[in-house]
Amino acid sequence: MLSFPRASFLEGYWQDSFNLKQHLQDFCNLDSQIVESQLEGSQENLAELGRQYFNWEKATEFYRDRVGEAYLFELGTWHLTSQDYIGTTLQLTADLAQGRVLDFGGGIGTHTIAAALSPKVEQVVYCDINPINCALVKYRLAAMGLTEKVQFCSEITSEEEFDLIMSFDVMEHLPDPSYQLLEFHKMLSDKGKLILNWYFFKGFNQEFPFHLDHPQAISQFYQTLQRNFLEIFHPYLITTRCYEKCNLK
Repeated sequence: MLSFPRASFLEGYWQDSFNLKQHLQDFCNLDSQIVESQLEGSQENLAELGRQYFNWEKATEFYRDRVGEAYLFELGTWHLTSQDYIGTTLQLTADLAQGRVLDFGGGIGTHTIAAALSPKVEQVVYCDINPINCALVKYRLAAMGLTEKVQFCSEITSEEEFDLIMSFDVMEHLPDPSYQLLEFHKMLSDKGKLILNWYFFKGFNQEFPFHLDHPQAISQFYQTLQRNFLEIFHPYLITTRCYEKCNLK
């Protein structure tokens, strides 16, 4: 991983992922051994839920009502085992975050916390349809004294305006990611930035049965992205990309 200067307010992430394991333990009222066990089997547990219950017609219900605490631990495992990658996305966020920030599909709140810690950020809007995710993030923010800087919602309208929109590991979970790109375009301020990544792949062994992989939808996504946004270079060796509104006709 490329070495780079780290924002001082992100030091808590590099120490213990903003105290993630302890937050999971306290929020779920579990002892440390059970937390470790849940983290260890989390990916397969969520994949099995996906194989049994997921379909695109009821995708919202799956993420909102079905995944329960299993999603907390699957996300927790990803954040704890991919510290360098996620830490680099946090540094990219720290470089760009200012004013009003949207964390769309904010999950367990790592990027919301990082943005809220930034002295240049006035407000963060955390948007996620999963009520358990939201409850955990509220708990984490309260523990870190950041509650007043973050607003919560399960839906966001294009009448809102943001100086930075970030959406990590979300596009592949949407039935129509192109539509969401156009909504982001409406919400982005004239000089605002959009930070995105995606993974349109169900896995070599179907470990991500809830990921979009339809060729036509993926093609439309890339066409929509290229017509409406201009990619901005950043120096970090990650799959996450940064964009601004494209003014070309």
